[in-house]
Amino acid sequence: MPSVVGREVGTKGFGLMGFTWRPKVTPKEQAFQVMKTALAHGANFWNGGELYGTPQLNSLHYLHDYFKAHPEDKDKVVISIKGGLNANFQVDGTEENVRRSVDECLRVLDGEKFLDIFECARVDPRTPIETTIAVLAKYVKEGKIGGIGLSEVKAETIRRAHKVHPIAAVEVELSLWATDILTNGVAATCAELGIPIVAYSPLGRGFLTGQFKSLGDLPVGDIRRHFPRFSPENFPKNIELLHELEKLAEKKGAPLTQVALGWVKAQSGRNGLPTIIPIPGTTTEARLVENMHDVALSEEDLKEIDDILSKAVIIGERYGGGAAKLMDG
Repeated sequence: MPSVVGREVGTKGFGLMGFTWRPKVTPKEQAFQVMKTALAHGANFWNGGELYGTPQLNSLHYLHDYFKAHPEDKDKVVISIKGGLNANFQVDGTEENVRRSVDECLRVLDGEKFLDIFECARVDPRTPIETTIAVLAKYVKEGKIGGIGLSEVKAETIRRAHKVHPIAAVEVELSLWATDILTNGVAATCAELGIPIVAYSPLGRGFLTGQFKSLGDLPVGDIRRHFPRFSPENFPKNIELLHELEKLAEKKGAPLTQVALGWVKAQSGRNGLPTIIPIPGTTTEARLVENMHDVALSEEDLKEIDDILSKAVIIGERYGGGAAKLMDG
């Protein structure tokens, strides 16, 4: 079993973003049932954010209410919370704003659940990472949070942060169509320093579910329409990777989602890689159960996927517009 902040966690975690991030908020009764089911399937590493929603309703409010209703679960779950944006939704790693963000998270949780990991959602290019981590290190020393995480960082930033205080986890995108960390030094650095990786968007923002066969399948106004890989000129080219992967899934007799998640999970410890924990998110119990079902991928399967990936050409950056400017590096 993987370990994060000294706690054993499942080989798959659970992302809470969808409950409060989308225009239509998931009713709490439905969300709580999904959360309960996730725990029942061994997914006890939960990832949320102060920024996932509004100051009045975000992941922290759902966590507070869930653990108030289910106090028997609070010691079974490890939570990692992203914050660090200011009131204008801008990245702000200054001591003042980091304290504001952590204190707000603690205020909303109100003692119903310990804040196991806090991570700034992005690196503030105007504030040295050493400054930001030093502030969070004081919270760890005071026993107010359990550990410090990093999100969307380059290898150099990980090293600089880790020198100030041991990093508990690094959250980065990893999926069959976002494999950057395997070649840009991030995974190698985490392996060297013994830092587990939390893999967000392991299903490629829904691309690897197979439900989008054309750009027209994306709802009007969907945020993914602003991402370069989903653009009208790039989507038809990127869909070719999906078709190749679907052939393999068909041979395995499993949904593509399970093959895609199985591949991310199989990278954990493979070829010298660090522990990797995928955190698929969903708002429905049926999808949660599907995501948690493991499909065994043989070494032959993994080599076949490696071959598919080596020939695939993914067109477009992962993020576009203002979001792209917030990437570390």
